Amino acid sequence: MSSMLEEIRHQPDALDRTLERGLREMRELNRRLKRDRPRLVAIAARGTSDNAAQFGRYLIEITTGIPVSLAAPSIVTLYKKGLDLKGALAVAISQSGESTDTNAVLKSARKRGAITVGVTNNSRSAMAQTAEYALLVHAGEERSIAATKTYTGQLLALYLLAAALGGSVRAEELRRIPGCVEAVLRQEARIEETVERYRFMNGTVTVGRGLNYANALEFGLKLMETCYVLAERFSAADLMHGPIAIVERAFPVFVFAPPGPTWPSIARVLKRLGELKADTLAITGGHAKALKWVRKLEVPALPRAQSGDLYTPIPYIIPAQLFAAHLARVKGLNPDRPRTLSKITRTM
Repeated sequence: MSSMLEEIRHQPDALDRTLERGLREMRELNRRLKRDRPRLVAIAARGTSDNAAQFGRYLIEITTGIPVSLAAPSIVTLYKKGLDLKGALAVAISQSGESTDTNAVLKSARKRGAITVGVTNNSRSAMAQTAEYALLVHAGEERSIAATKTYTGQLLALYLLAAALGGSVRAEELRRIPGCVEAVLRQEARIEETVERYRFMNGTVTVGRGLNYANALEFGLKLMETCYVLAERFSAADLMHGPIAIVERAFPVFVFAPPGPTWPSIARVLKRLGELKADTLAITGGHAKALKWVRKLEVPALPRAQSGDLYTPIPYIIPAQLFAAHLARVKGLNPDRPRTLSKITRTM
């Protein structure tokens, strides 16, 4: 069995640890942010962590109203320019905490007046030492190069960051997420069966919107790095603005389709994909039963539907992670050691 599959299955426990310890870790940060509320949040990250940052952007803007910018590290590392971040909150995200350019952004931001936070799975890392405050992912060692439990841990840490900023995030709702993830994991056998029809897939499109757009980015990344499938990744809105022209009969398309504010626009995309006779697989819930032409991987509903899609991203990425891990297996590939990749990537 691959380490990637083992680590996917570890996520309920890893999320429990991250949440309970994180609730304690965020108290000091919460006091600081109440005293010095930032006018802007800037997030720096790479790879899977950058996908988590995209989620953080939506989450923080939706729940707090504070504008969020995704930093371009090359402004600091290549162009040697520092930004005036006085009165801002600078957040860096890295699984290892050793990403060279994200740490450079963090160091520059702190020097130029920002409050700084590092989100990492390594309490002894350069990032944890550079940031004023660390929000730690307590996922344990991740052996597979393909990140899974650290990605969901980062999403959970970003919920805690939004709460520290005064956002409308409720701890009791977060505590329900590990149980929902456990319920999704019980569907692994069905997901494994579904994968067989995609054994010879070489290209695809992954689609999401809003809070789950990050999951479309992350699923596409996992397909590329573990299965060597070329995956174009779009928001549902951007797909309809031109790229849908690449979709034809039997072309595989994967769509994140949770309930909530994004569902009407996602439903229109699914209808159009049906008209094109695409091979569409939706990661969705019971609300999508009317779409008979769409193949589905169903995610159990969170206990309180009135929160819309706010708490869906962590449970909704689990079927995609399982799909990628099992597809790599049927293709005869090792998802733990993708060619040319290493666990820590240092870029400038």
